Amino acid sequence: MASSEMREPTFFVLAALADGRKHGYAVIAEVATLSNGRLTLRPGTLYAALDRLADQGLVRTAGEEVVDGRHRRYYEITPSGADTLATEAARLQANAEQAFRRLRLGTA
Repeated sequence: MASSEMREPTFFVLAALADGRKHGYAVIAEVATLSNGRLTLRPGTLYAALDRLADQGLVRTAGEEVVDGRHRRYYEITPSGADTLATEAARLQANAEQAFRRLRLGTA
């Protein structure tokens, strides 16, 4: 991924996959949980994002199965995706630390 900032839905999709492979609807549920309900991904949006992230080498398919007559495709984060997520998390953390430092200075 480019050095520009990552969009929040992309960040949370990668974060949802960081602890192991998941099928699409599990990713949707995990993104909602991780974002405290602020992000609700629709299936079409998620699968377009997963295709884009796969094209970028950040995620890959990790198996398929049929459950209750429904086809499930699983996805997992790649090592490059994990590195990209870690870089973005560090960038966000550094930004937040700067803001908190400023807030402490302003209230002193």
